[in-house]
Amino acid sequence: QLQLVESGGGLVQPGGSLRLSCNAPSGFTLNRYAIGWFRQVPGKEREGLASINIYGTPTNYADFVKGRFTISRDDANDTVYLQMNNLKPEDPAVYYCAGRHTSFRGSLSPDWYDSWGQGTQVTVSS
Repeated sequence: QLQLVESGGGLVQPGGSLRLSCNAPSGFTLNRYAIGWFRQVPGKEREGLASINIYGTPTNYADFVKGRFTISRDDANDTVYLQMNNLKPEDPAVYYCAGRHTSFRGSLSPDWYDSWGQGTQVTVSS
C-alpha cells in the first residue's frame, strides 16, 4: 500500500486559484501509478475530479470542473498537480489524491484506486 501526500490547500477568494500537489513519501515514487483527484464534504460522497495515467496523459475530467481544473504530471519532481482556477463557493472541501499501480488509464471512481492520501483542505471565502 502506498500512502500518498497532498499539499497546497488553503484559503482562497472566489475567482482565485490554487495548485494542489500529490507526492509519494520517501522510498516510493509515483512513476508507475495512475493518479486521480477527488474531493469530499461532510454528508456527501467523494467526488472524482480528474485523473491522469502513467504516461502523463489526462484521462478523465468531471463535467463540472472542465475548463477550470487541470491535472498534470511532472516526472522530474515526481509530482502530480491539480491546478484549480476560478474557484467557486461550491468548491470548498477536503481534496484527496489517489493512486492505482501500473495503469495506462484512469478513473473518476474511488473504488478503482489502491492508495490514498490524508487530504488537504480547500476553503473559498471572501
